[in-house]
Amino acid sequence: MKFTDGYWLMRPGMTAHHAAAVADAVVADDRLTLYAPVRNVRHRGDTLNGPLLTVDCWSPAEGVIGVRATHHAGRPSPGPEFALSTDGGGHASTRQEGTTLSLRSGELTLTVDTAGPWQLDFTAGDRRLTSIGPRGTGFVTDGEGRHFMVARHALGVGENVYGLGERFTPFVKNGQSVDIWQADGGTSSEQAYKNVPFHLTDRGYGVFVNHPGRVSYEVGSEAVGQVQFSVEDQSLEYFVVHGPSPKEVLARYTALTGRPALPPDWSFGLWLSTSFTTDYDEKTVGRFVDGMADAGVPLSVFHFDCFWMRAYHWSDFVWNPDVFPDPAGMLRRLKERGLRISVWVNPYIAQRSALFAEGMARGFLLRRQGGGVWQWDKWQAGMALVDFTNPGARAWYADKLRELLGQGVDCFKTDFGERVPLDVAWHDGSDPERMHNYYAQVYNETVFDLLREERGEGEAVVFARSTTAGGQRLPVHWGGDCESTFEAMAESLRGGLSLGLCGFGFWSHDIGGFEGTPSPALFKRWVQFGLLSSHSRLHGSTSYRVPWDYGEEAVAVTRDFTRLKNRLMPYLYGAAVQAREHGTPTVRPMVLEFPDDPACRALDRQYMLGDDLLVAPVFDEGGAVEYYVPTGVWTNILTGRRVTGPGWQRETHDFATLPLLARPGSVVPFGARDDTSSSTWADGVTLRVHSPAGSTGTTTVVPGRDGAPAATFTVRGEGDTVTVETDSALPWRLLLVGAEAVDAAEASGAAGAVAARATGRAAVEATADPLGALYDCPAGTFRLTVPRR
Repeated sequence: MKFTDGYWLMRPGMTAHHAAAVADAVVADDRLTLYAPVRNVRHRGDTLNGPLLTVDCWSPAEGVIGVRATHHAGRPSPGPEFALSTDGGGHASTRQEGTTLSLRSGELTLTVDTAGPWQLDFTAGDRRLTSIGPRGTGFVTDGEGRHFMVARHALGVGENVYGLGERFTPFVKNGQSVDIWQADGGTSSEQAYKNVPFHLTDRGYGVFVNHPGRVSYEVGSEAVGQVQFSVEDQSLEYFVVHGPSPKEVLARYTALTGRPALPPDWSFGLWLSTSFTTDYDEKTVGRFVDGMADAGVPLSVFHFDCFWMRAYHWSDFVWNPDVFPDPAGMLRRLKERGLRISVWVNPYIAQRSALFAEGMARGFLLRRQGGGVWQWDKWQAGMALVDFTNPGARAWYADKLRELLGQGVDCFKTDFGERVPLDVAWHDGSDPERMHNYYAQVYNETVFDLLREERGEGEAVVFARSTTAGGQRLPVHWGGDCESTFEAMAESLRGGLSLGLCGFGFWSHDIGGFEGTPSPALFKRWVQFGLLSSHSRLHGSTSYRVPWDYGEEAVAVTRDFTRLKNRLMPYLYGAAVQAREHGTPTVRPMVLEFPDDPACRALDRQYMLGDDLLVAPVFDEGGAVEYYVPTGVWTNILTGRRVTGPGWQRETHDFATLPLLARPGSVVPFGARDDTSSSTWADGVTLRVHSPAGSTGTTTVVPGRDGAPAATFTVRGEGDTVTVETDSALPWRLLLVGAEAVDAAEASGAAGAVAARATGRAAVEATADPLGALYDCPAGTFRLTVPRR
């Protein structure tokens, strides 16, 4: 929200009051409380008839400093509040040197000079991160009597701002006005389903605004050298989160707001949907499943979208008997084929639903402030919202879903939750403005907690559209309604990259686009992109997304990339464990992995999938793609082609390939099975080694299905020698990418030939692979002599 009219003036009706100086300060061992008048105090009379801001500064966790500026404190917040985890304190300290006060937590220090004009400086070591100057703390009132608390943080020269949820606007947020306000606006507008009041910059810090309602940002827009954020309230609280690396910022931020649960391994396989308004019944479902099997496309989850229920009855959670006369039998037959089952739900109860009268009578539906159930006719005729602030309503809703779990359903697509009204009275007295964004959190928590209770830890997964800060604890989230165009495909990626920089570890999107019907070329390119995301779902609106509708080549592309993803599961699940333990997303903006490379800071048409794989989706009908590689020799894992960075590459790819490059020196584990995402990945795992260098070694952990290490490999490279050490009790394979395989007879005497010898064992023979030299290895330590290439 903009308040000023240029540099000198305020907009009509706006009156600003900014902290001018520190009139008094209270210094405790681990916090500062500053009292700031909004005008300079020249004499005692100036202490009268004017506001005094109270600014509390403390640390909820190491490397994090909180600031809360309050005008009038007499109106306690009715809630809701973000659920935050703190470490109990004891790590922050204060210091006073003359008129200068400081608060330090970890390497992060807040400094204020009580004798000068108002200024808060945040530093790490001798480096200034940001500062809050004379116009940086205060409040603004308008002609309607509204009261906005406002903060401004300085931006350095060349500093870039990222995050603020899943935003489809430009990836770098500088110059944008952003409202943190849930909306069902598709992927082609400034609105967003997933709004998170957290941003980070490439200067080594992030800022989390601890307010679940509308937070209005002006990112280098109203004041071009400042990030401004404001809330309509009497108090504004935010946390400055130090890194210094972007990954460390996310680690600290997610330690505060929560880290993702680990999704079940089967959820990483391919999901196939009925699509939305298409005609489908049990025969259609059977035809789809049979067709995928006949085409050799491994399918993990089948999803039933909205019309599994009767029209006008959403949601009553009853299968349409005219279309699915034997739902329990149908689900049993699908599960006998190894499939998991997902069904669509939403938090709305249509008037024709049998649950409407029941929910109204029991007080489970959201009410208007003047009494009566809130209703409208958008989406569903006469629909109401479940009031999830009522514990009874949560249990009631969960019990309806529990019946579906008993029929054989495994998970739910938790759609909607954005269009939440303001002229309502919540059961627990929550403030309607604050509940508007937060509604999605209690909705998804209700469903996720049920799944965890019924299916067990590690088996719960939702496919959610709407979320806010803390929602990363409840995976997975998908990108919402996009068009079937290359432009929308790029929009979706921008949204996912921004969401990942808010600590969301797992993200998906509708392969082929939702609105419209993709061209065969677009479908095939989106299949590649979708199967190189953490989660992968074929879904549309008015048209099916079965690959044979887009040609035989589309079937081959879907088959090959589904099987590739299944083979990558030991690598992808390792990245998933990183998300659970550190808050690092699986789909990563380049700036997250390469923060010191200036060329990576604005890249939004490529990404890192985990630590070591660079993905550049093709957004062109003819297969042309332009992408950037950082320093080193990168290897395309599909073709073996090597490119050397730093620099830009221009290539043209057929539909069998795209830029999918292994990082220099990386060791990427491939599973032995390509027909399922659920297997014992350490059994027969292949380590693809790309130019190992350095005696310190690269450690690769192959996880088990519970996320715990199942096997650990350490690869060292020195000169012509590669050494692999492992604790694996299972057979495994080693692929030296780019090396030449020579049989054992030649190896003993051929100069520069490849030989392998296990400690205490006979030589291990190499076989030729299109990408290099391949060894079948027992457990133990190997020393391999390889030619310089």
